[in-house]
Amino acid sequence: MTAVWVTIGALALATAALKLAGPLALGGRPLPANALNVVELLASALLAALVVVETFGHGRSLTLDARVLGAAFAAVALTRRAPMIVVVLGAAAVTAIARLLS
Repeated sequence: MTAVWVTIGALALATAALKLAGPLALGGRPLPANALNVVELLASALLAALVVVETFGHGRSLTLDARVLGAAFAAVALTRRAPMIVVVLGAAAVTAIARLLS
């Protein structure tokens, strides 16, 4: 149990150090426009990567199965601006049908 708390403490200190590094490095100056554009897009890219890994990840590899069809349905429905309930229920139905047929 002690190793777990040491790890948590080290991660907390590392997080605090990273949060402190930004203001120290910039010294009150605003972030350049190019860097600000990258920072704004970074959260979306990280969230998308996390969703893909958590949805299709299996150990150290990606598993492509019926969930791919559900995710594809959700992507198409979202680009067509479908209501969220339609997206979720439709993706669940498509995934269930694909699992039933396979």
